[in-house]
Amino acid sequence: MMSKAASTLPTRFGFLLINDFTLISMSSAVEPLRMANRIAKKEIYRWRTISQTGEAVAASDGLSINADYGIDNPEACANLDAIIVCGGRRVEEQTTEPILRWLKAASKSGMAFGAICTGSYVLAKAGLLDQYCCSIHWENIAAVTDLFPRVSVSRSVYTIDRDRFTSSGGTAPIDMMLYMVRKQCGADVSAGVAEQFVYDRIRESTDRQRVPLKHTVGNQSEKLIIAVELMEANIREPISQSELATYVGLSRRQLQRLFQRYLNCTPSRHYLEIRLLRAREFLCQTSMNLVEVSSQTGFGSSSHFSKSYKEFYKYSPSEERGRGVRGAAA
Repeated sequence: MMSKAASTLPTRFGFLLINDFTLISMSSAVEPLRMANRIAKKEIYRWRTISQTGEAVAASDGLSINADYGIDNPEACANLDAIIVCGGRRVEEQTTEPILRWLKAASKSGMAFGAICTGSYVLAKAGLLDQYCCSIHWENIAAVTDLFPRVSVSRSVYTIDRDRFTSSGGTAPIDMMLYMVRKQCGADVSAGVAEQFVYDRIRESTDRQRVPLKHTVGNQSEKLIIAVELMEANIREPISQSELATYVGLSRRQLQRLFQRYLNCTPSRHYLEIRLLRAREFLCQTSMNLVEVSSQTGFGSSSHFSKSYKEFYKYSPSEERGRGVRGAAA
């Protein structure tokens, strides 16, 4: 029997295909549902495809996907729990007024909404993400933040905020859908789906997208980019702040101001985050023990590593490894 929380999650989806949508993201949302039905040996999930005209829609790779319904067909929304907007390239150009009107009209039924890749832009444009938190592909985070001040944009790989289900692009929708599968069908089914897809680690909503620094600061600070690249290249044997400043041709004070201006933290804090992120990858993706992980990430002792890890992530490295094991089985 589903829990009360699980029963509020959608099982009948309408995937709205926006021209130039990203096929890998759309497939990453649909395929976990198909596989969950197969493993559960019953039809828990149903889905249909919807387009503006009812005709096939070309993805950004040139392949076309047939649509079951057009938005003018009253059957398009019949018996759906949620509409998931599948976005992709040039989403601003591809977001049409008929699509926006249709989404607004559909929202009056109390239906849930979701988005994958750049689809959150479409929902935000329709006013359906006001006062909600959402995820979107990292390339669009800055634009959506600027254009829609009433929307809280997260860097998480996916975000579930009440009746809004949004994820970044690529394979991120797999993680979001597996969250739903785990809640609705149990850990055995979600683990079976992950196993069938050779999916080693299911990410959680707390996992953040890795946004390239060049995208964050643009061409405004080449020296900052060089400094961060030096940090990333020297994880096992961290270099001192003085050495770092010398390498990039700045004083320590200038280096500190640079980090504070663009990253809102000190160089040492950012370096620590980089090392702890690498440590988390080791814990989740390898069988290294804590001593080996602490050594590989430049900590003088496993106790210092454990303390730093817990202060940053709010749980210990041992708990992280346990979470990773449960995640793989969930």
